[in-house]
Amino acid sequence: MNGSARRLLGIALMAACWTGVSAGSDPPAPSAPVAQGLRVVSMNPSLTRMLIALDAQQVLVGVDEYSADHESAVAALPRVGGLFNPSLEAVVALEPDLVVVVPSVQQRDFRARLRELGVEVMELASITFDQLLTSMQTLGDRIGRSQAARERVAAIRSTWVDVAREASLQPRRSAVLIVQRDPLYVVGGESYLNAMLDAAGLDNVAAEYQEAYPRVSLEWLIAAGPQVIIDSSADPVNAVEHWSRWVSIPAVAEGRVVAVPQGLVTLPGPYLDRSLLTMVAAIRSADRASGTGGGAKLQ
Repeated sequence: MNGSARRLLGIALMAACWTGVSAGSDPPAPSAPVAQGLRVVSMNPSLTRMLIALDAQQVLVGVDEYSADHESAVAALPRVGGLFNPSLEAVVALEPDLVVVVPSVQQRDFRARLRELGVEVMELASITFDQLLTSMQTLGDRIGRSQAARERVAAIRSTWVDVAREASLQPRRSAVLIVQRDPLYVVGGESYLNAMLDAAGLDNVAAEYQEAYPRVSLEWLIAAGPQVIIDSSADPVNAVEHWSRWVSIPAVAEGRVVAVPQGLVTLPGPYLDRSLLTMVAAIRSADRASGTGGGAKLQ
């Protein structure tokens, strides 16, 4: 696997980057005690953040490397590897009652070996919008934080309805969400981000692809002609500067190129409502800047 493909998998499966303001920085007030004596190992950053958001970080006895590096609430916990390098020995040594993972080919043998050793493994999908909400509720139920999970899910759904209602008052526009420029990967029809675009009043030009993050050609993008480009790639070149070379794309011609730092919107986790509001704010900023050729940049 080349570096680009590995980086994309990190975005799509491991959710390994959270830049800007941390959405996990203000967990809710405790509402009910977590399952007494439960020992949990999280192998995925989005699941780690769900546990923190549900005020259940105390059940964690080990976390993936990226969570340890980027989440202060679990920074002192033992590290157990990540999507591509899970450590069976490190996990087993922690004597967990439960190991939470996202379904992935990369950890298939790892999950099978844990089960052979009698360790409960919970696979929680995080690709589509409904999967994410179901996974959060399932996780909350398992650790004794059902009410906190219901409240978080309800908050997300409420924001989705409110944003979609407001967006319905405006003409819909076509859009594309870039997750990587070279090679070019975009958000497809199976990603929760497709649902986010829809709620924001945007028609995803890549929704025709069943994959969550399909690889496409530049020629395809030019032909698709999106009216809004949301660029969340990690490329150091300014998004407006990069896309300005293709003035035939309506989004470029009309000044609706939106730069969103990688992870600020494109991260599955417990705060999809904030992610949606962030995207909407960025689009509005681009609308205000349209005609100036400056696009919009969300810090």
